[in-house]
Amino acid sequence: MHYLGVDVGSVSTNIVLLDEEMDVVEKIYLRTKGSPIKAVQDGFKILKANYNDMKIGGVGTTGSGRHIASTLIGADAVKNEITAHAVAALEIDKDVKTIIEIGGQDSKIIILRNGVVSDFGMNTVCAAGTGSFIDRQAERLEIPIEEFGDYALESNTTVRIAGRCAVFAESDMIHKQQLGYNKSDIIRGLCDALVRNYLNNVGKGKEVLPKIFFQGGVAANKGIKKAFENALGYEVFVPEHYNVMGSIGAAIIGRESAEKAGETNFKGFDLAESNFISTSFECNDCTNKCEVVKINENNNDIGCFGDRCGKWSHKIAI
Repeated sequence: MHYLGVDVGSVSTNIVLLDEEMDVVEKIYLRTKGSPIKAVQDGFKILKANYNDMKIGGVGTTGSGRHIASTLIGADAVKNEITAHAVAALEIDKDVKTIIEIGGQDSKIIILRNGVVSDFGMNTVCAAGTGSFIDRQAERLEIPIEEFGDYALESNTTVRIAGRCAVFAESDMIHKQQLGYNKSDIIRGLCDALVRNYLNNVGKGKEVLPKIFFQGGVAANKGIKKAFENALGYEVFVPEHYNVMGSIGAAIIGRESAEKAGETNFKGFDLAESNFISTSFECNDCTNKCEVVKINENNNDIGCFGDRCGKWSHKIAI
């Protein structure tokens, strides 16, 4: 038996396949590109080609597009990213007390005590320090994103960069370039600034204790990891599958839900070939006036989401 986890974010859509021991058999990383339905279908085309005969015992979804993914796939569980990341980290190490998670467009800190989430925080307004901002700076400096962290580690002198917001950080980097600082020192300064910004905003008021996991796509950046270790005074661990931890957590939660129910809702890999159309309408039955999204698969309405009361989302069986 195998278990499927799908994490649909604004930047990337990650799909993992786990075996009975919760080891990763397959992981697929796709750019969402504003089309979560297409991203999920593209991932399922890969799965169908390689694992069509595989028995799936449970499915979970997470991420900002978790509800639409659940409707398409027939998920057994739909969970927020905080829970999914915590479950995945605890599956690897029960002693984890802090999770630093930085993805494409958001950042989170998750505080764990005695194996449960006791507190969390997320970035609110500015995208400084997230993957998309670092991608932009790497492109502007004409450095491959895979080498960005290595540049920071080559520096012996940090340059003070204003990392409070993305606009200030970029303009300050340009100013420092004009003063003649080399790229390595500027990048190290940027890494230090982004970590300073993260701890002062996302992590404000949180008690950061070891063992610390660093998850999300930005965890690949060695410069940011080193900057966190310097700022916190603790070793920061990057798990092997750091960039798909949300989908791993979703798969584990999906397995638990399916086992409790005695069966899975999973529809199979054929959805890769289906024709999906999403429409929306405003429900005027109460003052909430929810925008309800309806998904149609091959001329059949298969599910709704977006209503606060559950009137529509429970009307059509998923």
